[in-house]
Amino acid sequence: MDRRELADFLRGRRERITPADIGLPAGPRRRTPGLRREEVAQLAFISTEYYTRLEQARGPRPSREVLGNLSRALRLTGVERDHLHHLAGAPPGPPAGPSREVRPSILELLRRLPNAAAIVLSASYEVIAWNDLAAALLEDFSALSRRDRNLVRRVFLGPHPAGRPLYCLTDADAFARTTARQLRATAARYPDDRELASLVDELHAGSPEFARLWAAHEVHSEAVLRKTFDHPSIGPITVNCDVLDVTDRDQRVVIYTADPGSPSEEALRLLSVIGTQRMDVPG
Repeated sequence: MDRRELADFLRGRRERITPADIGLPAGPRRRTPGLRREEVAQLAFISTEYYTRLEQARGPRPSREVLGNLSRALRLTGVERDHLHHLAGAPPGPPAGPSREVRPSILELLRRLPNAAAIVLSASYEVIAWNDLAAALLEDFSALSRRDRNLVRRVFLGPHPAGRPLYCLTDADAFARTTARQLRATAARYPDDRELASLVDELHAGSPEFARLWAAHEVHSEAVLRKTFDHPSIGPITVNCDVLDVTDRDQRVVIYTADPGSPSEEALRLLSVIGTQRMDVPG
């Protein structure tokens, strides 16, 4: 355990977080940048005295649980989290489960793509962020529970409540094969995640097709460069499908764009106007 380096690292990470980042007023009496020690301690569920000793290079070696709490309190990236563990003399193990926290810069990227539909997927295929055009093209995710925003569950365990196939995909079978393979790889990366294990058990029990694909032990899947969505109001929309990996969060940004000058580009423009309202439902 490198107490001096650990102390300097904790202090530096604490000073870069503003009170506004955690929903606190700045207040007129703050004499140092960032959070106070007692605020970090409260967020990390440890005593202020203990945290102060860590920053003064006088504390005992933190447990893995304390290091995990400090990582969340200080909003560390994956690389920073690993560095914290190494400084404390406790090399990091695998994360408990797939991250659902989306970087602010990724959320801003989605907002800046008005002519493209974009979503962010966790490693377990949960849609954890989306822009307005994605809601219009795929689904109004804000109207769904977190459970129903999981694409693997949706593709294997039954149709949409309104009777439509999963997001109107014309290649739903190929998508099912891809998700099953990638979910198997995800389960290997997070062997201790109970929520992920429960999802796999649920899929096994409810879908013979998933059980068959899972038993094949395939983890490689071919990249899908184009997809066609049969939108209930607009009709078929063919889009290019590009995936950006967010490696430190084990997430993917999926971006759907149409060829310039194509009917699908016009369809996306129309969708950006009508949004999530259904034009095929009688008023």
